[in-house]
Amino acid sequence: MQNGVYEKLKNCYESIKERIPLKPKVALVLGSGLGDFADTSMRVVGRIPYQEINGFPISTVPGHKGQFVFGYVVDVPVVCMQGRVHYYEGYPITDVVLPTRLMRMMGAEYLFLTNASGGINEDFWAGDLMMLTDHISLFAPNPLIGPNIEELGTRFPDMSSVYDKNLQQIIKDAAKDLDIDLKEGVYAQLTGPSFESPAEIQMLKKLGVDAVGMSTVVEAIAGNHMGMKICAISCVCNMAAGISPTPLTHEEVQAAAAACAPLFKKLLDLVIVKMGIE
Repeated sequence: MQNGVYEKLKNCYESIKERIPLKPKVALVLGSGLGDFADTSMRVVGRIPYQEINGFPISTVPGHKGQFVFGYVVDVPVVCMQGRVHYYEGYPITDVVLPTRLMRMMGAEYLFLTNASGGINEDFWAGDLMMLTDHISLFAPNPLIGPNIEELGTRFPDMSSVYDKNLQQIIKDAAKDLDIDLKEGVYAQLTGPSFESPAEIQMLKKLGVDAVGMSTVVEAIAGNHMGMKICAISCVCNMAAGISPTPLTHEEVQAAAAACAPLFKKLLDLVIVKMGIE
């Protein structure tokens, strides 16, 4: 029996494979505020807009460009997503992780995820960078539900160390080199698009969650299923509902992410270079 999800993935790849200008080592997903990383920090050698890929989901969120950018960070070949797809946009969860799977199909071994989040840990401040050490996946559908795609990975993948310990050490070393006060913690993905209620934030706090957002976890699950080495950094753009004294807005998140972006981009630069020599 043919798997429709895998067929769609293969069709996406076949529609662009002749246009892929390099074999990437690192797949980088850019969150809010980091969209211009590819233009300012990479030696770009090619771009493929999402709308030119057969059946590819299109990002509709303000601040998210919709294209793959191919290039080099120093000598490290990278495929970069300028704009991700979110579950709250109405796409099935298999479409949300399709870009991750496609970058693996291009040859990427490492998956570097970034996002904007709300801080739950009261030791955090807006503008902090948090390295993910683990996640809680209870709220968005698991992207592996349905017939297993044997070509991608095993039916029951282990989740003991989704975020690679060696990559975590690289991130910590890079942050130290740049004198960045890097936080560490557990991240939870909720579905959005509404921000969380104060009661939901208190629930997450009791579960041991340090930051919350609307992406990343399902992509990490898909990447882990395919055997990618994964790391993730979140920009804490505001304190979450009930912790923050003011109502939450997307504009606030965008503004905080933009303010954090220069330091965040320096960290991405150094981490990717270090990943290239791992």
